[in-house]
Amino acid sequence: MMASPFIEKLRADMRLRGYSLKTEKSYLGWIRQFIYFHNKRHPIDMGAEEVKAFLSWLANERHVAVNTQKVALNALVYLYHKALNQELGDLNFSLATKQRQLPVVLTPEEVQRILNQLSGRNKLIIELLYGSGLRVSEALRLRVQDINFSHSALTIRDGKGRKDRQTLLSQRLIEPLQQAIETALTVQIEDNKNGLGPSMPNALDRKYPNAYKQPGWMFVFPATSLCKHPYSGVLCRHHLHDSVVRKALQPAVKAAKIFKKVNCHTFRHSFATHLLQAGCDIRTVQELLGHNDVSTTQIYTHVIGQHYAGTASPLDRLINNQ
Repeated sequence: MMASPFIEKLRADMRLRGYSLKTEKSYLGWIRQFIYFHNKRHPIDMGAEEVKAFLSWLANERHVAVNTQKVALNALVYLYHKALNQELGDLNFSLATKQRQLPVVLTPEEVQRILNQLSGRNKLIIELLYGSGLRVSEALRLRVQDINFSHSALTIRDGKGRKDRQTLLSQRLIEPLQQAIETALTVQIEDNKNGLGPSMPNALDRKYPNAYKQPGWMFVFPATSLCKHPYSGVLCRHHLHDSVVRKALQPAVKAAKIFKKVNCHTFRHSFATHLLQAGCDIRTVQELLGHNDVSTTQIYTHVIGQHYAGTASPLDRLINNQ
């Protein structure tokens, strides 16, 4: 189904501004919902009152989580402030509320049980999530040039918030990563024979037309098939889709008899929690995870109880005094 000219205009504007495809898809989805909520009125004929009504409806009728409401707000702020150049002023709307939930964290023994059920490429990816604290998208976007074996470090490009960061690389993963790179470069060589190569970021293929032949730009985990680049339409090889990893993980969790709600992000939570339990400084963990604010990282101190600063239960003191 073809999108409306207005939606296509917004899409082109977001690409001009360098928004990620994930953000583009999310924002356009919320803008469509906003338009349909107001009976398909054009946004240029609406304003702050309609935005407040929509956001309040999300909170009061849809009972969405506060973070979901924030994403919807961000999409509409983009729509009016940037795309339509129209100020919304102060928005007084009903805030969504959600009880704080502690992240699910595995024990080291549970992590090992899950890894024992995996093999090959899928095992290596999950080991990266746990060993380096990566999001699954960050692991799959790794290119050969992002891995520094001599310093045991990974460079994460254009992570959440469009930031680059460095994180640590487990010594145990050096050999399997080198093997994965060798396999990926073999794929690249075959693609190059047909004038093809890995998808390039930010139109670099126009600035450096032969960059797709350079080993450094190859994805460590390339997709098994070719596709058209979403921006240029050029045939290329993208990285592996995250659904492949997710589909491999769930049977492994079941086979390992882990009865927690485990997904790819659970291993990032476990990475942070286990570092703190081992005595790692919270600021270091914050930097490795790429959090803007240490308060985001502090959630893991609640998981392990360190926020109580060693406070003992009064019952323990009562028993100890006997």
